[in-house]
Order: sequence, then C-alpha cells, then structure tokens
Amino acid sequence: MMQRLLGGMKQLLMVLGTLLLLTVMLWVAGNLWVLSHSAPYIEAGVASCQSQRIGVVFGTSSWTRTGVRNPHFNARMHTAARLIHGGQVEHLLLSGDNRTRSYNEPRAMWRDLNARGVAPEQLTMDFAGFSTFDTLTRARDVFQVEEAVLITQRWHLPRAIYIARARGMEVTGCVANDGAVAGEWRLRLRESLARVATLGDLYLWGRKAYFLGPAEPIVIDEVLWPSPLIDAGD
Repeated sequence: MMQRLLGGMKQLLMVLGTLLLLTVMLWVAGNLWVLSHSAPYIEAGVASCQSQRIGVVFGTSSWTRTGVRNPHFNARMHTAARLIHGGQVEHLLLSGDNRTRSYNEPRAMWRDLNARGVAPEQLTMDFAGFSTFDTLTRARDVFQVEEAVLITQRWHLPRAIYIARARGMEVTGCVANDGAVAGEWRLRLRESLARVATLGDLYLWGRKAYFLGPAEPIVIDEVLWPSPLIDAGD
C-alpha cells in the first residue's frame, strides 16, 4: 500500500515538474518572440525618436500608493512635451483609464501637458484606454490612427509596439526614461507575463476592446488625419 502511494506521488511530482518546465519554456519563448519583433522599432532618447504627426501616450496614475509623484507618469509627460516642442510630433492622443469619477488618467495627463506648454488643440483624450490592448485598438478603430510614435517606458514598449504592428499600425517607440525606480521589478515581472498573454489575445481567443463606439478621427490643422485625399491616392 505504501509503495503504491509513493509511486503515485512520484508520478504526480513528475507531471507537475513537466508542467512547470513547459510553463517556463512558454514564458521565455513568448518574451523572446515579442522582444525580438519589437526591438528594431524602439528609440532611446527624444533626439533619436522618429517624427510622426501623432504620438500615443499611455496612461498611468500620476501618484503612487505611497502618496508621491509617480516617476513613470512624469517621464511620459516630459517625453511627450519634448516631442511636441521639438516639432517631432504635432498631436498627442492621451489614452487611459477613467472608470470612476475620482480616477481620471487622461484628464491628469491633459492638465500636466498643458502646464508644460502644450496647446489644448494638440491634445485628444481617450477615456476608454483601460489597457494597452484597448488603447491601441481604439487608436486604430476609433481615432483612425494608422501611424504613430508610442510614448512609454522601455519595459512597456515591446508589448505596445507588438500589439500595434500586429493590428496593422505603423508605429515606433520613444522611450520615456525615468531611471531606476524602487520596486520596478514587480512591474517588469508583470509585464513579462503580459507579453505572453498578449500572444493569446491576438492569436488564440480573439480579444476585443472593452468599448469602441463610433469613429472619431483626430483633426490636425482642421484636416482629418489621415487625409481622405491621401487615402484615395494610395
């Protein structure tokens, strides 16, 4: 009886070990795939970031849970403002979470960028960017963005770029560099898991954006972007 029990436990441990090994292999392979396919499109330093008419800024909380200013938020706003003032980007799409009245990422971004001298007419807010996937799906399908520079941290850009390009958008990434941040390893670990989940979102279970709604093309200089005249000539 004891031998049979030990034998059963040994088989169970072997199965669990095999599943763990497969999970680790899937995690490593998924990350390598996303990283390798997005790396050519990432530029570090505002001066080297490619010019685009539209920049997409990803929302995050402007404050941390400890009550201090979020360095990730500051870095994204600083980079976005520099791209505007340097003439590399003409218009910013501010996409973030606004599920409750007390939490409004796009509005916080708008206020910060406006305080940095970015004109209101250069800013469009997307209040339904509940996730990276939703932000990019809505950028393409609602705001009709076909080409853009994505503005966020280096560890976030690979997944964002991969999603956008998988959905037919021509994008590059501009790193919002905030240096070393305490506890960032948790975000990096979560992001590594999210990269693998993204492959499932795109190729297995056909994830959809939480909310789309009617098209709202971004207007730049009183002209719809992309220009209908340009589209007609392609």
